[in-house]
This record gives sequence, C-alpha cells and structure tokens, in this order.
Amino acid sequence: MKALRNAILASTALCAGTAVSATELEVTHWWTSGGEAAAVAELAKAFDATGNTWVDGAIAGSGGTARPIIVSRIIGGDPMGAFQFNHGRQAEELIEAGLLRDMTDVAEAEGWKDIVNPPSLLDGCTVDGRIYCAPVNIHSWQWLWLSNKAFEDAGVAVPTNWDEYVAASDALREAGKLPLALGGQPWQAAGLFNVLTVALAGPDVLVKIYGDGDTEMAAGPEMERVFQAAADARDMSQGSNIQDWNQATNMVITDTAGGQVMGDWAQGEFAVAGEVAGEDYSCLPGLGVNALIDTAGDAFYFPVVDDPDITAAQDVLAATLLSPETQVAFNLKKGSLPVRGDVDLTAANDCMNKGLEILKAGNTLPSTTQLNTEDTNNQLNDLFVEFFNDPSMTPEDAQARYVDIVKSKD
Repeated sequence: MKALRNAILASTALCAGTAVSATELEVTHWWTSGGEAAAVAELAKAFDATGNTWVDGAIAGSGGTARPIIVSRIIGGDPMGAFQFNHGRQAEELIEAGLLRDMTDVAEAEGWKDIVNPPSLLDGCTVDGRIYCAPVNIHSWQWLWLSNKAFEDAGVAVPTNWDEYVAASDALREAGKLPLALGGQPWQAAGLFNVLTVALAGPDVLVKIYGDGDTEMAAGPEMERVFQAAADARDMSQGSNIQDWNQATNMVITDTAGGQVMGDWAQGEFAVAGEVAGEDYSCLPGLGVNALIDTAGDAFYFPVVDDPDITAAQDVLAATLLSPETQVAFNLKKGSLPVRGDVDLTAANDCMNKGLEILKAGNTLPSTTQLNTEDTNNQLNDLFVEFFNDPSMTPEDAQARYVDIVKSKD
C-alpha cells in the first residue's frame, strides 16, 4: 500500500511538461449550468496540474439524460475514462457485470476511511466490501431557497418555515410573483415531494417506506398530510412554465418567484449571479421544520479499460478529487459540502455554514439514491410529475399509486 501511495503522489506531482507520462482522460458528467460549470472547472484545473489532461465530456440536461448514454457507451465497449453518478445504487449493475474498476487500493492508500465524513458516503461506493467510486461532495435536497426582495415587494415577512411560506402565497400572487418555482423535469417534482416527506412526516417515515418497503406507512396518515402539502405546492407552482431546475433558480435570483425547493447545488447559481446569502436570499434547511440534510452527492466511477496509461490516470484523478485543495475549491463553487471533515472552510457563506452545523451535529439521513433502485426512483418520478402537472389528480389517488410503487419496489 505504501508503494501505491508513493506512486500516486509521484504522479500527482508531475509538471505539465512531462508529456511522456501525460494522459488525456475523458471525464463524463452532467454539470452544465453556470454554477456547475464553474465548479467542474476546478476539478479539471486540479487534474491538469498533475501533468495529465481532463477532456471534458459534459452531457447537457440532467442525470436522467446522461446516465443511459454513459451506460450505453460502457456496455458497448466505448468507455470514457471516468464518469459522474450519484453514489448509491445507480451503478450496481455495472459493478456486478465487472465493467467498473475496484478502487479499493487507491482508497486505502489515500486513507479515505479516515477522512470521508459521514462514513455512509463511502458506504455508498462500497459493494461486497470493495470500493468502486470516489465521492466528491455531499449534496442535500433538504433546502428551501427564498428571494428576500420578492417577499418585501409582497409586503410580508420572509418565511421561517413551510406553513408560513404557504400562508404567504396569496400575497406573492397579488404582487405579481410566482409563489413556488418548479421546473418540468420529473426528478424535480419527486425531489420536492421527498423533501416534504422528511420535513412534515419525518426522516424515519421516509426510510421505512423507501428502505424497508413499508406499505402501511406509505398508506398511513403521516403520508396523507404530505400529499395534502404536495397539493398546496402544486397550487403554488401553477404558472411555472419552465423546464430546467436552474431556470427555476433564476426566477428566485431575479425576484420573480418567492422560492424554490431544490438541492444545495442551487447555491452555485446564486454565487455566479453575485447574490449574497442572508442578504439577497434566505435558505431554510428542512423547510424550517426538520433541520436535516440527506447524504446524497456525486461520485466518480472508473470503467475497466485495457490501457495501463488510462488506468494510471484514473488512479491519479481519484486521488486528486479528494485532495484537501480540490475539495475546498470545488465545493465552494458547487454549493455542496465537502466529503472531507478536515478541510478549511472559513470562506463558507451563511447557508453553507448552516449545512456544516447540521452535518457536525450528525442530523443526517440517507438519500433516495441509496434507498431505492433507479427503476423505483423513475417510477416515483413519473408519478409526481403527473401529479404536479394534473390538478385533477387528487392527493388520495396519488397516494394509492404511491403505495403500489412501494409494494412492488425491488
């Protein structure tokens, strides 16, 4: 292990002029919004500094668009050098097929088990005791982003919780503001619903339903309340005729919408726009009800390739992604929390500090990508986008379909 660590460190110390050892590595991801592009540029810069070259393979759209393309290339024998997925169950079939590299040696050489916090992040990369990915951040869905000026224009105080937000929706409409910005991509509707579940029913309910397949809980009164709240959110988002999540974020940035329920990657968009947390916008973790963050996030996986230069470059990239300098530079731009608990984040803004305090207190829960297969999440996505787009679907009808999905989940 010591020899491997030395080899990795030697590789990362290469200067750009050592062309004999330099390797071009295609890295595929779906980070294409303004904030995301700024963040991924930090990863590319850090990798290029090792003497290798990051060849950007961005796929516009979202994970739902990118994942099938990535999988198709790998099983078709045209793998990229590395790719971004959410850590959890999304890559398990590729791992089972032997198409992704076992990165345990790199992880042990770099001491990931000692620095990755919380440990569940590395658990999400682990199959049968072996580590198959490099986690790079903690991305939590559990956030409500609010435009301070929108509420000022509406003559009401900036809400401190979900109920106050719902109560302010009429005043926002009267002031010409859309109460809730929501894009048309199915994963956005599902994410909003899951945030409502954690905030209003509690994290244990989410885990029992998605983790244990508890159909009684899915059909119970706790979830009835969540579906009624989702109906309120549907009313608040009527008129949100946009598609992409960052377009919804931009409505909050430009004060044309009161708020958006979205993961902390929205912070990257606020940063690019020059918005200041606590002044221009406010953030409510757990909708101001349950101050929790889920331990979702992004990780990089490395396909098996028959090229020792590519394999060596993959090792270097994996080590570089978790270096202290890379972790700080990337996550400050991305709006996410670092996976390392030992880095200096004095430059963190008000909202990131809220997330860090929650993480420090251990108030975390697993993400839906860790609890559900991709097939189950896609079925949930389809249900919730239909619910939010069709006001004639009652909360009771939606809950009945929800129970059926839970009943059949694998």
